[in-house]
Amino acid sequence: MARRDLDSVVRIADHVHVDYPERPEIIAEKFALYPIGCMMLDGPDQAAGYVLAHPWHRTTPPKLDHPLGAIPENADTYYLHDLALLPEARGIGAGRAAVEMIVAQAKRTAFADISLIAVGNSVSFWNAQGFRAATDGPDRPYGPASLFMRRLLD
Repeated sequence: MARRDLDSVVRIADHVHVDYPERPEIIAEKFALYPIGCMMLDGPDQAAGYVLAHPWHRTTPPKLDHPLGAIPENADTYYLHDLALLPEARGIGAGRAAVEMIVAQAKRTAFADISLIAVGNSVSFWNAQGFRAATDGPDRPYGPASLFMRRLLD
């Protein structure tokens, strides 16, 4: 991802996350603080999705639509804040490929796990990627249709 991609990220986020909106400045801050964890997923004609990930504290994932302020020095998880795909990018392996990139990056940066908050109907997708409901984090952090999940890395 590059700074010039932020408008595409906001467009995709507005389309995909109608029930979980974040202001453009919140997305831009994640990119500014940890650009290595921000990736674009290309489609045939335009961006088809994106990933926002960064180190964080496992037991206190960031609140939705709140600034991070800084990446903590003593982070204990690689936090996958968002993997968003437009409908045309779903069902063709793009999500799985994005997770593989995130896993590789988390391993390169020496994290033992990846954590995330699954929203909507995404729990089965995350289960298929090796994530499980976590008991060491918040319960339903984004409301009743959300679940804190974790994947241990080899």
